Amino acid sequence: MKQTIKTLSAGVLLAASLSASAVAQSWPAPDKPIQITVPAPGGGGTGDTIARMLAEQLAARLKTSVVIDNRPGANGNIGAAAAAKNPPDGYKFLFSWAGTLAVSPKLYTTPGFDSQKDFEPIALICDVPNILVVNNNQPVKSLKEFVDYAKNNPGKLNFGSTGIGSSMHLAGELFMGETGTKMVHVPYNAPGVATNNLIANDIQLMFQLIPGIAGQVKADKVKAIAVMAETRSPALPDVPTTKELGYPKLQSSTWFAVLAPKGTPAPIIDRMNSEINQILKDPEFRKKLAAIGATPLGGTSKQLADHLAAELDKWGNVIRSAGIKAQ
Repeated sequence: MKQTIKTLSAGVLLAASLSASAVAQSWPAPDKPIQITVPAPGGGGTGDTIARMLAEQLAARLKTSVVIDNRPGANGNIGAAAAAKNPPDGYKFLFSWAGTLAVSPKLYTTPGFDSQKDFEPIALICDVPNILVVNNNQPVKSLKEFVDYAKNNPGKLNFGSTGIGSSMHLAGELFMGETGTKMVHVPYNAPGVATNNLIANDIQLMFQLIPGIAGQVKADKVKAIAVMAETRSPALPDVPTTKELGYPKLQSSTWFAVLAPKGTPAPIIDRMNSEINQILKDPEFRKKLAAIGATPLGGTSKQLADHLAAELDKWGNVIRSAGIKAQ
C-alpha cells in the first residue's frame, strides 16, 4: 500500500510538473494580445513612457502584440482597481508605481484594491529618485548647509509638490521627520507650474523627480542639493546622495513594477519575470532608462513582494506621523 501511495504521489507531481511546463510553453498564444493596464494618461508621462518601452520589448521577445490600456484617475486608484478585477488568464497585467501601490492603500480609506491581496508580484522595473533642489536665491550649497538653514528658519521655507500624498509631498514630510526641520507644503496641480514658481522664488525648494528637473539643474536655473537614494543618478552623476551625506534613511523614489491579477498561473508569472529581467540587462534598454533618470532594478517576484511590504510600512508611518489626509 505504501509503495502504491508513493507511486501515486510521484505520478501526481509529475503530471503537475508537465502541466506547468505545458502552460509555460504554450503561453502566449500568438493571436491573443497581452494587455498592460497603466493607471495614468497616455502621452509622455514618466510611467506611461517606461511602460511603452517595456511593452515594445516584451512584444518582440514573446512574439505577440502587447497593448497599453491607460486608465487614469484618482492618483492611479481607478486603473489599479480595474486591473485587480481582470481575469487571471495570463493576458492581463498591471504596470504601476510606488504612489499607487504603496501610498494609496495607506492614504485612502477605500482605494478600491489591495496591492498585496489582489495581485501577484512579478518584477521591479526601475527606480526614479526624488532630488532636493533649491532656487538660486537660497544661501546654501550642501545638504548640511540646507539643514542648518532650515532649522534656523522654521516655517519660513515653502516646498512645492504635485499634490497631497504625491511622491514630492511625502519626500518632504520624510525629510522634515528625519532632519527635525519644519517647512510649509504648497501643493500644485502640475509639476511644471511648481518648477516655474521655484525658479521665480515663489517657493524655495522642491523634492522633484529627477526627470522633471535635471534640465534646469544642468542649465544652472536651480541648485541640486542631494539625490534621495542609495546610489547616484546617471542623469546627474555629480550630485551626491543623502546616504553618502549621512542620512541613510532619507530615501524617496518612484519605483515601477509589473504585477498580475491574483491567481495568474505561476508558470506565466515566472516566464514574465524571466523575460523582464532579460530586458533589463539589455544595454540599449538600460541606456534609455538612464536618459530619463531611471535606474534599472529587476530581481525575483519575492523581492518585489518584500519591497512592496516595506514601502507600505514606511509610507504608512510617514502618513500617520504627518497626519496627512486624502482630499
